[in-house]
Amino acid sequence: MESNLSKILNTNRHQLNGQLYKYTNVMKGWQYRWFTVDAQAGLLSYYLCEPSNDDSNPQIVGNAPRGQVHLAGAVICPSDEDSKTFTVNCASGDMLKLRAGDARARQEWVDGLRAIVESHSITGASLAPRDQLAAHDAFGAARQQMQQTELSNAALARAIENVASPLMPTDPDLLLLKALSAANTHCLLQCFGLLQRNQDLSDARIEPAF
Repeated sequence: MESNLSKILNTNRHQLNGQLYKYTNVMKGWQYRWFTVDAQAGLLSYYLCEPSNDDSNPQIVGNAPRGQVHLAGAVICPSDEDSKTFTVNCASGDMLKLRAGDARARQEWVDGLRAIVESHSITGASLAPRDQLAAHDAFGAARQQMQQTELSNAALARAIENVASPLMPTDPDLLLLKALSAANTHCLLQCFGLLQRNQDLSDARIEPAF
């Protein structure tokens, strides 16, 4: 049976190499970079390049990559800012903020990178029965905490929307607080979902066949 990674790579192989905007810093803002993915090694590399209308023939500056990150354990999050931006949150703590040309291109990048992340994520060796039960209990407790976090985020958003004078719902600090709370909650959900998928894969591999 064809794996999820194989399906993604066969369908979107051309989308795993191409031009993306990369957010550099406050001073320089968004900069064009040429991105390549080594699916087997689980590496995402990017190069300096000049803007080009031909995505298949970029004007790359130099031969060495400007930067490189490992995708194992990474979390790929579409941004709520717009339909083009997404982030690559690496297990090392590095974070890349990227922007595709349109919503469809972003989805293809997100799907492709997530498939590679999944293929390189450590599902772990078979656990003893007692450890399996402990892991399931831990996931259950974490799931409850995530549900509470979602409720708290929704309550915060309602409180800001209904804030009384002299404050206003459009106060910049309140809007920033609301946006940060929503973004952090979304990222936590993505992380928990990745951990849950890895656990499900591990369970499936050690489940006895009858």
